[in-house]
Amino acid sequence: MTNFPDNEPIQDYRRPTTTGGDHRPRPPAPRSSPLGEGEYRHQPVMCGEVVETLRTVPDGVMVDATVGGGGHALALLDAHPGLDLVGLDRDPSALDAARRRLGPHQGRVTLSHARFDALDEVLDGLGHGAVSGCVFDLGVSSPQLDRPDRGFSYRHRGPLDMRMDPTAGCTAADVVNTAAEPALAAMLARNADEPHARRIARAIVARRPFSTTTELAAAVAAAVPARARRRGHPARRTFQAIRIEVNEELGMLDAALARALGRLVPSGRCAVLSYHSGEDRIVKARFRREAGEVPPPRPGLPPPPGAHAAVRLLWRGARTPSPDEADANPRAASARLRAVERIPEAA
Repeated sequence: MTNFPDNEPIQDYRRPTTTGGDHRPRPPAPRSSPLGEGEYRHQPVMCGEVVETLRTVPDGVMVDATVGGGGHALALLDAHPGLDLVGLDRDPSALDAARRRLGPHQGRVTLSHARFDALDEVLDGLGHGAVSGCVFDLGVSSPQLDRPDRGFSYRHRGPLDMRMDPTAGCTAADVVNTAAEPALAAMLARNADEPHARRIARAIVARRPFSTTTELAAAVAAAVPARARRRGHPARRTFQAIRIEVNEELGMLDAALARALGRLVPSGRCAVLSYHSGEDRIVKARFRREAGEVPPPRPGLPPPPGAHAAVRLLWRGARTPSPDEADANPRAASARLRAVERIPEAA
C-alpha cells in the first residue's frame, strides 16, 4: 500500500455536490493512540464490537469508508496484521487527524479525499479489485459538532455551513434561505421525522434570511409548541435534517453500500454504524435485499421468485452500545450496528 508522509497530497476523488439490539456482554475496545496536538479528537463508537465483527475476514484490503480521525481504522490494523487499509473521508481535517493517528501503520494505509459513494473510483484508481471488508461509521462526528466555525451545532454561534467537505457544495444557509416552504417541510419530515415540520418551515420562511446557527435555532425554538421545548433542544431535528440535505447523506448511502458489498471476497464482511432511523432503514433494507430477503410486492403476497442471497446477516436486528459506553459517551447512545458476510458462490 502507499505510504502517506506529511508532504504527500491526499488523493481527491470527490464528486460534485448538488443542492439538494441487544446488550450482550461486549469485548473490550482495542487500544487507541492519542492524536497529540490538534483539534480533531474523536472517540470511535462501539469500537470493540466493530473489531470483533471484522477480525476474522481474510487477509487483504479493508475499506474504512468514513475514516474520520482513524479510531476504527487503528483498532482494525492493530487487530489484523494481514490487512492493508484504504480510508475515505470528505473532511480534510479528519484526514489530517487520521494521518497522525495511523502513523504506526503508515506502510499499510492509503487515505483519499472522497465521498463514500466514490468507493469504486478510489479502489479502481489504486488498482484494487475485491476487498476483505468494509466499515461505515455514518453521520456527523464530535469534532465537527464541537467546532462552531463548521456550523453544525445549534448550541454555539457560527456560520450556517454544515458541509462535511468545507471546500465544495452548497451550505446550510443556501438551503434555509432559498428553499420553498413546502420543500423545507418535506425535508424536515424526510430527514429527521420532525413532527412540527410545517410549523418550522413556515417560521423559517417568515424570518429568513439567516446567517448564523443561533439565529436559526432561536427561530425553530419559537415555532414549536411549549411542550416540545421540554424534550431536549427543539432545533435538534431541524439541524439534523438540514445537515443531511447539505451533504446528501441519505441519497448516496444505498448505492455506496451496494458497491461495497459487490466488492467483498467470499467470507468478507461489511459493518455499518448508523445513528438515526433514516440511515438505519436504508442499511437494513440493503442488507436484507442482498441476503435474498426481498419483500413482497404487496402485503399478503409472497415475495417475488428467484431472490438470490449474496450475503448472510451476521445477526438479526441491530446491536447497540453497552450501557457503560452510552453513559460515558452520550453521543454514542443512538448507534445501531449491523453487519453481513459474503457467501461463497455455489459451484
